[in-house]
Amino acid sequence: MFKINKIKYLGTGLLIIAFAACKIPAVTVKTENTSSPSAYAQPGDSSSNTAKMPWKEYFTDPNLAALIDTALRNNQELNITLQEIEISRNEIRARKGEYLPFVGVKVGTGVEKVGRYTSRGAMEATTEIKPGKEMPEPLTDQLVAAYASWELDIWHKLRNAKKAAVDRYLSSIEGKNFLVTNLVAEVANSYYELVALDNELEIVKQNIEIQRNALEIVKFQKEATRVTELAVRKFEAEVLHTTSLQYDIMQQITETENRINFLLGRHPQPIARNQHAFDTLAPTNIHAGIPSQLLSNRPDIRRYELELAATKLDVKVARARFFPSVGISASLGYQAFNPSYLLKTPESLLYSLAGDLAAPLINRNAIKADYYNANARQVQAVFNYERSIVNAYFEVANQLAKIGNLEKKYDLKSKQVDALTQSIEISNDLFKSARADYMEVLLTQRDALDSKFELVETRKQQMSAMVNIYQALGGGWK
Repeated sequence: MFKINKIKYLGTGLLIIAFAACKIPAVTVKTENTSSPSAYAQPGDSSSNTAKMPWKEYFTDPNLAALIDTALRNNQELNITLQEIEISRNEIRARKGEYLPFVGVKVGTGVEKVGRYTSRGAMEATTEIKPGKEMPEPLTDQLVAAYASWELDIWHKLRNAKKAAVDRYLSSIEGKNFLVTNLVAEVANSYYELVALDNELEIVKQNIEIQRNALEIVKFQKEATRVTELAVRKFEAEVLHTTSLQYDIMQQITETENRINFLLGRHPQPIARNQHAFDTLAPTNIHAGIPSQLLSNRPDIRRYELELAATKLDVKVARARFFPSVGISASLGYQAFNPSYLLKTPESLLYSLAGDLAAPLINRNAIKADYYNANARQVQAVFNYERSIVNAYFEVANQLAKIGNLEKKYDLKSKQVDALTQSIEISNDLFKSARADYMEVLLTQRDALDSKFELVETRKQQMSAMVNIYQALGGGWK
């Protein structure tokens, strides 16, 4: 009766300890807000979305398409990311193995001799294995056994850890897709910048020719004593200034070509492009769809969403560490001091089966810290997710407004260039007839050159906006 009561009290005590160990500190839970406006401020067709268009259909320039295709194959950063995906995939395999039984085989041999004048040695000396035979000395040991251990995942701690690894693997894939969109956009922007620089260089060369012709006119005017040497020197200085501009542009061309080659993962070499088609480039008609489509089209938003799901599972894993863990271990095999006895049954047979229940009771600071940290990372992931949604909306809204404003700006700049181009001829004619001084001619030529540069820059901004809106909508990775 006393033994029964003792066992009862012991069991009750163990239950009290287990329940005390399961007491979990309270934390603040935050849920994500995924609301977004119903439409963009700029009117547009919401029935379709340009982001669903493959990049090969969006970028129709064959030279640009070839560059992007090469970059997607050879870019080092992208290839590094692909290896990170492999690491995430292997993490799933490791997490999956943790909630399955661990089974192994052990084969061993050894030899041991203890002192005769010890308690163990004296006992072994008087022990008879067979009549008239003492314990062999030295004593060998042969072992062949299988062993297994298994933690019962009753609180889904290990399964949730595996699910979190799966979410992080999927997040790494979305991270790769986001890198692809950035890579496509960076190659396209650099390509359009390179073509714009080619056109600026061509404009400078044409302007140099115009200024040299004007210089010859001034020289004739000086010989006719209609202008002074000052006018000649002013025109010569202007020709030299404009000539020096081409070397700045040539340096920018070299740097831009090298930037593209770096993105393509290759050594410096000329970049094939059609510079004469720059004037005919025009932004593609953009279909922005509705803001809620960003949640499925943008890889960065999906990456933060999956990371948030993983952190939620991390909280569950950290919470499960407060609960008791149940483990089972077992072994089965043969063990003998002589190989001839090794497989003799049942004398050499060994087996074991044990179960254990372990729960944290005192000094749970490390477990609490992990739990608080897991919850803090989950709250942090909520803010990252919400911020990515808001940021994506503003990126699209800004680029839509920019496309519309640049279109109006380009029309005005085109008219300005036409007017100033005509004013060059007018100023030259007036100068020949002494109805305008040389400073008016110089200023007119300089204004015309600046306006042509601004026109090219505006066209480049238009093409950049076309690239950026495609990226902002989530296009380029499909």
